[in-house]
Amino acid sequence: MALTLIWTAIIAFGVAMYIVMDGFDLGVGILFPFVRREAWRDVMMDSVAPVWDGNETWLVLGGAGLFGAFPVAYATVLPALYVPLVLFLVALVFRGIAFEFRHRSETSIWAWNLSFAAGSTMAAFAQGVVLGSFVHGLPIENGAFVGNAFSWLTPFSLFTGVALVVGYALLGATWLIRKTEGDLQQWAFKAAQGLAIGLLAAIVAVSLWTPLTQPEIADRWFSFPGLLLLAPIPIVTAVLGMLLLLALKARREGSPFFLSVGLFLLSYLGLAVSLWPYIVPRAITIWDAAAPPKSQLFLLVGAVLFVPLVLVYTVIVYRVFRGKVRHGDGYHH
Repeated sequence: MALTLIWTAIIAFGVAMYIVMDGFDLGVGILFPFVRREAWRDVMMDSVAPVWDGNETWLVLGGAGLFGAFPVAYATVLPALYVPLVLFLVALVFRGIAFEFRHRSETSIWAWNLSFAAGSTMAAFAQGVVLGSFVHGLPIENGAFVGNAFSWLTPFSLFTGVALVVGYALLGATWLIRKTEGDLQQWAFKAAQGLAIGLLAAIVAVSLWTPLTQPEIADRWFSFPGLLLLAPIPIVTAVLGMLLLLALKARREGSPFFLSVGLFLLSYLGLAVSLWPYIVPRAITIWDAAAPPKSQLFLLVGAVLFVPLVLVYTVIVYRVFRGKVRHGDGYHH
């Protein structure tokens, strides 16, 4: 039981790190088509170029951890979500190639701009669709997926896909506020204000939509003592949203990014509270899906060795590349 809880925490931590850290650099790509100048795009890409591939390490931890520690969940969920997951991985490939080729290109820079923007947007949208279909519930009987290749396609999953694009774009805009200056920073402030309102509206919509369609979740949130115990999550979310809007209005450089991250983490916590203890909602619990204790223990040795190393590496990279990014002095130049 302890090993299963530890692995649940490790995978939850890995997914949270991925959402936050790859979220902002996907967000920078989502914003790419909306800026006016090529020089601004140079700065935007240079602001994430030193860290983007390290950020994706956390995706590997989450995926490999799920495969090793909860193989039943992995085997059940993967067939249900093949289409959005393949789209997600293809989008990451196009985005990664754009990082390597755009700064070397002169005549076809437009193609790499498109690759970067479309790859980032599709990756974010596919993640949101996976999340939405996961929360909404998949057709599973006796621990096996019984739907078709498009069972994931619902109004709720499409909405969460769009909502995650908006949320990642907000993380990208607030990252640019921290990392840039001048006209580009002012553009990022303006973009972040609209995106913040959009994300807060999406959080409210998902928070109402989910319990309306899922009676078990409604019962957890709106009956006693759950109502009292869980009330701080929506209250703190509302406070953070207000602080974010005020910080953007006051043209604060540092706090909007961390407040946006806080909104994501609180939404993630709310989701975890809603679904617990299911790893496949209302079908398979973490206990049902867990690998044998010896397998979990063997994997845990690797996690204990490598997760701290990745954290140390991440801290060092962000410290080395801290400060403002200016045109012409970026990572690729």
